Amino acid sequence: MSTVDVHFLGSGDAFGSGGRMQACILLRGAGEALVLDCGATSLVAMKRAGVDPNEIGFVAVSHLHGDHFGGLPFLLLDGQFNRRTKPLVVAGPPGVQARVHAAMEALYPGSSAAERRFVVEFIEWSERETLRLEGWTVTPFGVVHGSGAPPFALRAETEGVTIAYSGDTEWTDALVDAAEGADLFICECYASGRKMRFHTDFETLQANRHRIACPRIVLTHMGPETLAAETPGFERAEDGLVLRVIPAAKPSPPA
Repeated sequence: MSTVDVHFLGSGDAFGSGGRMQACILLRGAGEALVLDCGATSLVAMKRAGVDPNEIGFVAVSHLHGDHFGGLPFLLLDGQFNRRTKPLVVAGPPGVQARVHAAMEALYPGSSAAERRFVVEFIEWSERETLRLEGWTVTPFGVVHGSGAPPFALRAETEGVTIAYSGDTEWTDALVDAAEGADLFICECYASGRKMRFHTDFETLQANRHRIACPRIVLTHMGPETLAAETPGFERAEDGLVLRVIPAAKPSPPA
């Protein structure tokens, strides 16, 4: 039976609430190691967890905020100085390559054009168009979050296992589509006790739980209010958490 190990290297928000690292979720399945988002603290989180950054084959970026893509300059530089040869594919919103290169130039001038021993390929998401990678398919679903470029929820599939990930967004029915039939839905839940523009609050998520056709929801990207609140019926991520996901039983087709 196929399995996917979901390793929460970083489960925090942009501000380190609860002392957590920023968004970085490692998926290990049948194909190349895939990372969902690569926040600014991701390289530290990888090395703290004993993960070799050079094993990462793909980075799937949900949106272009620093706590979701800001670790890419450091990941690329680490590969350069540690003699990486394995190609790296970075998929993200339109403009992802330009944004990463601009960040590299702001941090380490000249670094974006430095010669490397490994190939870096940038691919831009197109709404609901599936990208096929080695061992994975990833489909982006447009959501609602101001980040200077279109934001997306992501649906990653490999050999019968489906992981859905909200990225950052206020509630939108696109989340229902992205999580339909998934084995695990990783959903941001920054706010609790109040509605917040561009982010999901627990009460709205709870009210829509019956619409999400996924047996297991794990909350991530929790702000101070959510960390302090009760979230009955939902699991909560924390840095270092590893979940082994197996395919959920699917209904049999009608005879």
